[in-house]
Amino acid sequence: MDYPLLADGPPLDTVLLRTFLEIVDSGSFAAAAERLALTPSAVSGHMRRLEQIAGANLLTRTTRRMELTQAGNTLYAYGRNILDLEREARAKLRGAPLCGRLRVGASEDFAGAWLPQVLQRFRQWHPDATIELKVGITADLLRQQERGRLDLVFGKQCSRVESHGTLLWEEPLVWVFAADQPLPPNESLPLAVFPEPCVYREAAVAALGNMGRPWRIVFESSSMAGCLSAARSGFAVTVVADSQRSANLRVLGVEDGLPQLPEARFYAFARENTPDSTALIEAARRIGQQGRFGQQGLRSRTQ
Repeated sequence: MDYPLLADGPPLDTVLLRTFLEIVDSGSFAAAAERLALTPSAVSGHMRRLEQIAGANLLTRTTRRMELTQAGNTLYAYGRNILDLEREARAKLRGAPLCGRLRVGASEDFAGAWLPQVLQRFRQWHPDATIELKVGITADLLRQQERGRLDLVFGKQCSRVESHGTLLWEEPLVWVFAADQPLPPNESLPLAVFPEPCVYREAAVAALGNMGRPWRIVFESSSMAGCLSAARSGFAVTVVADSQRSANLRVLGVEDGLPQLPEARFYAFARENTPDSTALIEAARRIGQQGRFGQQGLRSRTQ
């Protein structure tokens, strides 16, 4: 349906905006309904009403695909800012901002790729809170959390966690290599990996083993930047989450003789559900979803 574009009209309803943003962030009407504790028909009704108010189609939908229109892209950016300001205003009006100290552990890739934006958003909401950060390997950080040394851990897994972890988002793992260089022919695959234990390393080795493809580790670094540099130089192939790909890298696949890799799942592990940890987890979830959306567009899902 085409709507007349209106310069003026009813004000934008934050409830409708929240539904729209949740659809985009989660990738489907059904997932948005579950997260908002609404029925699918209510979510559809919210979208119809919002498109009437906006005077434009916001999403193009078929039975299997969903994409943002130009108007939808514009409203997504403004809607995110509107809801952030609303949340900040509510925090100020409550008169009880968070002001404690939160001991946070983060995997190196999480700290480098997403944590700066997470902290920026968290500080906007809670300027008096203090964060103490430790960067390391997820398994080691979780052991420190068990000993009471960390309150919250951001890390990754290649399998679903059924315990106390909060799933933030998931995305494909990919093989990457220099965009301007061919793979060495008829040789064992040169790998750049993190030290053990590392779920990226474990996923790569397991997939190659199942395929029977020979491999050898030629570069080991606890830094994601180091592994990516080795790949960009053509020195080795490395494995990263799809959103972590950088310039001058190409994705390798079956046509290159490499096996498919599992999904990377990013989790938050809270020792206790405190207001501080809950607020930081929510900031991380939003940033992760927006980052994935911004780089790859609205992911294709069955509604």
